[in-house]
Amino acid sequence: MILALFGPPGSGKGTQAKQLIETLGIPQLSTGDMLREAIKQDLPLGIKAKEFMNKGQLVPDALMIELIKERMQEKDCEKGFLLDGFPRTVAQAEALDEMLSGQGLKLDHVVSFQVKERELVDRLAGRIVCSSCGASYHVKTKPPKAEGICDICGGTVIKRDDDKADVVQARLDTFMEATAPVEEYYHKKGRLKKIDALGNESEVLGRILGIINIEA
Repeated sequence: MILALFGPPGSGKGTQAKQLIETLGIPQLSTGDMLREAIKQDLPLGIKAKEFMNKGQLVPDALMIELIKERMQEKDCEKGFLLDGFPRTVAQAEALDEMLSGQGLKLDHVVSFQVKERELVDRLAGRIVCSSCGASYHVKTKPPKAEGICDICGGTVIKRDDDKADVVQARLDTFMEATAPVEEYYHKKGRLKKIDALGNESEVLGRILGIINIEA
Protein backbone atom coordinates (compact mmCIF):
# COMPACT_ATOMS: atom_id res chain seq x y z
CA MET A 1 0.00 0.00 0.00
CA ILE A 2 1.14 3.52 -0.81
CA LEU A 3 -0.43 6.09 1.45
CA ALA A 4 0.02 9.87 1.82
CA LEU A 5 -0.85 11.89 4.90
CA PHE A 6 -1.85 15.41 3.98
CA GLY A 7 -2.54 18.43 6.16
CA PRO A 8 -1.14 21.65 7.59
CA PRO A 9 1.79 21.82 10.03
CA GLY A 10 0.71 20.72 13.50
CA SER A 11 -2.22 18.61 12.31
CA GLY A 12 -0.74 15.39 13.74
CA LYS A 13 0.61 13.72 10.60
CA GLY A 14 3.92 12.74 12.19
CA THR A 15 2.28 11.17 15.26
CA GLN A 16 -0.13 9.11 13.18
CA ALA A 17 2.59 8.12 10.71
CA LYS A 18 4.49 6.35 13.49
CA GLN A 19 1.34 4.40 14.42
CA LEU A 20 0.52 3.52 10.82
CA ILE A 21 3.93 2.17 9.83
CA GLU A 22 3.73 -0.33 12.68
CA THR A 23 0.19 -1.35 11.75
CA LEU A 24 0.78 -1.58 8.00
CA GLY A 25 4.39 -2.80 8.07
CA ILE A 26 5.67 -0.18 5.62
CA PRO A 27 8.34 2.52 6.03
CA GLN A 28 7.62 6.19 6.65
CA LEU A 29 9.03 8.66 4.15
CA SER A 30 8.99 11.89 6.14
CA THR A 31 10.36 14.73 4.07
CA GLY A 32 10.64 16.87 7.19
CA ASP A 33 12.81 14.30 8.96
CA MET A 34 14.83 13.69 5.80
CA LEU A 35 15.47 17.39 5.33
CA ARG A 36 16.42 17.95 8.98
CA GLU A 37 18.88 15.06 8.77
CA ALA A 38 20.38 16.56 5.62
CA ILE A 39 20.73 19.88 7.47
CA LYS A 40 22.28 18.18 10.52
CA GLN A 41 24.88 16.52 8.29
CA ASP A 42 25.53 19.74 6.33
CA LEU A 43 24.68 18.02 3.07
CA PRO A 44 24.29 20.29 0.02
CA LEU A 45 20.54 19.69 -0.18
CA GLY A 46 20.18 20.44 3.53
CA ILE A 47 22.10 23.70 3.29
CA LYS A 48 19.86 24.84 0.44
CA ALA A 49 16.67 23.75 2.22
CA LYS A 50 17.51 25.34 5.59
CA GLU A 51 17.18 28.87 4.24
CA PHE A 52 13.58 28.20 3.16
CA MET A 53 12.55 26.18 6.23
CA ASN A 54 13.73 28.79 8.73
CA LYS A 55 11.52 31.38 7.02
CA GLY A 56 8.47 29.12 7.09
CA GLN A 57 8.60 28.74 3.31
CA LEU A 58 8.22 25.56 1.26
CA VAL A 59 11.40 23.93 0.00
CA PRO A 60 11.50 24.19 -3.84
CA ASP A 61 9.79 21.38 -5.74
CA ALA A 62 12.95 20.24 -7.52
CA LEU A 63 14.74 19.54 -4.22
CA MET A 64 11.77 17.72 -2.70
CA ILE A 65 11.14 15.57 -5.77
CA GLU A 66 14.78 14.48 -5.95
CA LEU A 67 14.76 13.64 -2.24
CA ILE A 68 11.69 11.39 -2.57
CA LYS A 69 12.81 9.83 -5.86
CA GLU A 70 16.04 8.59 -4.29
CA ARG A 71 14.29 7.28 -1.16
CA MET A 72 11.65 5.36 -3.14
CA GLN A 73 14.39 3.26 -4.73
CA GLU A 74 15.51 1.72 -1.44
CA LYS A 75 14.69 -1.92 -0.75
CA ASP A 76 12.39 -1.34 2.24
CA CYS A 77 9.92 0.47 -0.06
CA GLU A 78 9.23 -2.59 -2.22
CA LYS A 79 5.93 -3.41 -0.46
CA GLY A 80 4.76 0.17 -0.20
CA PHE A 81 5.42 3.22 1.93
CA LEU A 82 3.79 6.07 3.78
CA LEU A 83 4.43 9.63 2.62
CA ASP A 84 4.48 12.29 5.35
CA GLY A 85 4.91 15.87 4.13
CA PHE A 86 4.92 15.07 0.41
CA PRO A 87 3.44 16.10 -1.98
CA ARG A 88 2.92 19.70 -0.87
CA THR A 89 2.28 21.30 -4.25
CA VAL A 90 0.41 20.25 -7.37
CA ALA A 91 3.72 20.06 -9.22
CA GLN A 92 5.00 17.59 -6.61
CA ALA A 93 1.77 15.58 -6.86
CA GLU A 94 2.10 15.37 -10.63
CA ALA A 95 5.76 14.35 -10.34
CA LEU A 96 4.86 11.67 -7.79
CA ASP A 97 2.17 10.22 -10.06
CA GLU A 98 4.70 10.12 -12.90
CA MET A 99 7.36 8.43 -10.76
CA LEU A 100 4.91 5.80 -9.49
CA SER A 101 3.40 5.18 -12.91
CA GLY A 102 6.88 4.54 -14.29
CA GLN A 103 7.18 1.66 -11.81
CA GLY A 104 3.67 0.34 -12.41
CA LEU A 105 2.48 1.70 -9.07
CA LYS A 106 -0.12 4.19 -7.84
CA LEU A 107 -0.93 6.21 -4.74
CA ASP A 108 -3.76 4.31 -3.03
CA HIS A 109 -5.04 6.87 -0.52
CA VAL A 110 -4.50 10.51 0.44
CA VAL A 111 -5.69 11.14 3.99
CA SER A 112 -6.33 14.82 4.71
CA PHE A 113 -6.16 15.92 8.36
CA GLN A 114 -8.77 18.55 9.18
CA VAL A 115 -7.95 20.92 12.08
CA LYS A 116 -9.02 24.53 12.72
CA GLU A 117 -6.30 27.18 12.39
CA ARG A 118 -6.49 28.33 16.04
CA GLU A 119 -5.82 24.78 17.22
CA LEU A 120 -2.88 24.49 14.82
CA VAL A 121 -1.29 27.70 16.10
CA ASP A 122 -1.61 26.48 19.71
CA ARG A 123 -0.09 23.12 18.84
CA LEU A 124 2.86 24.51 16.90
CA ALA A 125 3.73 27.43 19.15
CA GLY A 126 3.90 25.10 22.15
CA ARG A 127 5.65 22.17 20.47
CA ILE A 128 9.12 21.10 21.62
CA VAL A 129 11.08 18.08 20.37
CA CYS A 130 14.00 15.89 21.38
CA SER A 131 17.10 16.87 19.44
CA SER A 132 18.32 13.26 19.55
CA CYS A 133 15.35 10.93 18.86
CA GLY A 134 12.76 13.41 17.57
CA ALA A 135 10.13 12.63 20.21
CA SER A 136 7.51 15.39 20.31
CA TYR A 137 6.20 17.20 23.39
CA HIS A 138 4.08 20.28 24.17
CA VAL A 139 4.91 22.86 26.82
CA LYS A 140 1.33 22.86 28.14
CA THR A 141 -0.38 19.60 27.24
CA LYS A 142 2.50 17.10 27.08
CA PRO A 143 5.69 18.37 28.75
CA PRO A 144 8.60 15.99 29.41
CA LYS A 145 8.74 14.63 32.97
CA ALA A 146 11.99 16.49 33.61
CA GLU A 147 12.24 19.94 32.06
CA GLY A 148 14.43 19.96 28.96
CA ILE A 149 15.10 16.20 29.05
CA CYS A 150 13.50 13.60 26.76
CA ASP A 151 11.49 10.89 28.57
CA ILE A 152 12.51 8.31 25.97
CA CYS A 153 16.24 8.73 25.37
CA GLY A 154 17.41 11.42 27.80
CA GLY A 155 18.31 13.79 24.98
CA THR A 156 17.91 17.55 25.08
CA VAL A 157 14.41 18.85 24.35
CA ILE A 158 14.41 22.00 22.20
CA LYS A 159 12.10 24.26 20.22
CA ARG A 160 12.77 23.90 16.48
CA ASP A 161 13.42 27.07 14.51
CA ASP A 162 10.38 26.40 12.33
CA ASP A 163 8.12 26.15 15.43
CA LYS A 164 9.03 29.56 16.82
CA ALA A 165 6.14 32.01 17.10
CA ASP A 166 7.25 34.32 14.30
CA VAL A 167 7.49 31.42 11.86
CA VAL A 168 4.33 29.49 12.79
CA GLN A 169 1.86 31.83 11.06
CA ALA A 170 4.08 32.04 7.99
CA ARG A 171 4.08 28.22 7.77
CA LEU A 172 0.29 28.10 7.95
CA ASP A 173 -0.14 30.89 5.41
CA THR A 174 2.28 29.13 3.06
CA PHE A 175 0.33 25.90 3.42
CA MET A 176 -3.00 27.50 2.59
CA GLU A 177 -1.60 29.33 -0.43
CA ALA A 178 0.57 26.66 -2.00
CA THR A 179 -0.54 23.33 -0.56
CA ALA A 180 -4.32 23.47 -0.26
CA PRO A 181 -4.75 23.09 -4.07
CA VAL A 182 -3.29 19.59 -3.73
CA GLU A 183 -6.54 18.56 -2.03
CA GLU A 184 -8.49 19.54 -5.12
CA TYR A 185 -6.02 17.66 -7.33
CA TYR A 186 -6.58 14.40 -5.43
CA HIS A 187 -10.28 15.05 -4.94
CA LYS A 188 -10.72 15.06 -8.72
CA LYS A 189 -8.87 11.73 -8.90
CA GLY A 190 -11.14 10.21 -6.22
CA ARG A 191 -8.30 9.49 -3.79
CA LEU A 192 -8.84 12.18 -1.14
CA LYS A 193 -10.21 11.04 2.23
CA LYS A 194 -10.84 13.71 4.90
CA ILE A 195 -10.73 12.95 8.62
CA ASP A 196 -11.34 14.94 11.80
CA ALA A 197 -7.83 15.09 13.30
CA LEU A 198 -8.97 16.24 16.76
CA GLY A 199 -9.00 13.64 19.53
CA ASN A 200 -6.53 11.30 21.16
CA GLU A 201 -4.02 9.29 19.13
CA SER A 202 -6.02 6.05 19.14
CA GLU A 203 -9.22 7.79 18.06
CA VAL A 204 -7.57 9.46 15.08
CA LEU A 205 -5.78 6.24 14.13
CA GLY A 206 -9.09 4.38 14.15
CA ARG A 207 -10.60 6.91 11.77
CA ILE A 208 -7.70 6.53 9.35
CA LEU A 209 -7.80 2.73 9.37
CA GLY A 210 -11.54 2.86 8.86
CA ILE A 211 -11.38 4.92 5.68
CA ILE A 212 -8.57 2.84 4.17
CA ASN A 213 -10.44 -0.34 5.07
CA ILE A 214 -7.88 -1.80 7.46
CA GLU A 215 -8.92 -3.39 10.74
CA ALA A 216 -7.17 -2.10 13.87
